[in-house]
Amino acid sequence: QVQLVETGGGLVQAGGSLRLSCAASGRIFNSYTMGWFRQAPGKEREFVAAIRWTVGSTAYADSVKGRFTISRDNAKNTLYLQMNSLKHEDTAVYYCAARPSLVIVTTKNEYNYWGQGTQVTVSS
Repeated sequence: QVQLVETGGGLVQAGGSLRLSCAASGRIFNSYTMGWFRQAPGKEREFVAAIRWTVGSTAYADSVKGRFTISRDNAKNTLYLQMNSLKHEDTAVYYCAARPSLVIVTTKNEYNYWGQGTQVTVSS
């Protein structure tokens, strides 16, 4: 089993920055892919970014490319999402997710483990 706990959400003005963290515990293997998703009110949960845990290769949604950076600290079993130049439309609950595969996918149903989410609110 894998347990994921997100922290770092909050209220920020447009143009500001936030860094989300996801502490992972349990069985994190080198063959895992970790991702961030978000869900705004009344909308579907959507892919934000993903990273292969060991190799470090990444993928991003077009809407966040160039503004968000996903990274991980293998020693701390922690995933990060650095969010810069935040926009009002980035307001959502952000979720950390994990899947036991090295293939990066953007479909939420392909991820097996989820955190409880952390709220990010960007004021315009």
